[in-house]
Amino acid sequence: MESKSNSEIGILIIEIELYAKEGKIVPSGHHYIIMVDREKFTVKQECMTGKEILILAGKNPPERFQLNQRFKGGKVVKVGSDQKVCFTEPGIEKFMTIPLDQTEG
Repeated sequence: MESKSNSEIGILIIEIELYAKEGKIVPSGHHYIIMVDREKFTVKQECMTGKEILILAGKNPPERFQLNQRFKGGKVVKVGSDQKVCFTEPGIEKFMTIPLDQTEG
């Protein structure tokens, strides 16, 4: 009987935007490429909070930014700081940030 001791065997790097556009189901247990403001990031975890995504994208302090999640078809949803986002959720294309300290005029 053969056993596989290497935990990296079978790990794929999945670009969630491409899977969403092609209508594919994103499998769990892999690494993921997410896009935040046109920049790609590779993450090893399946789920992250809004705050963790903002920090990953270099938005410091994260409290001064709003994170939005864009789905296939153009639907945009605000992601709360402590809200967990799982990249295996169907249809996630990318994330966008908005500075909260914008002033009008």
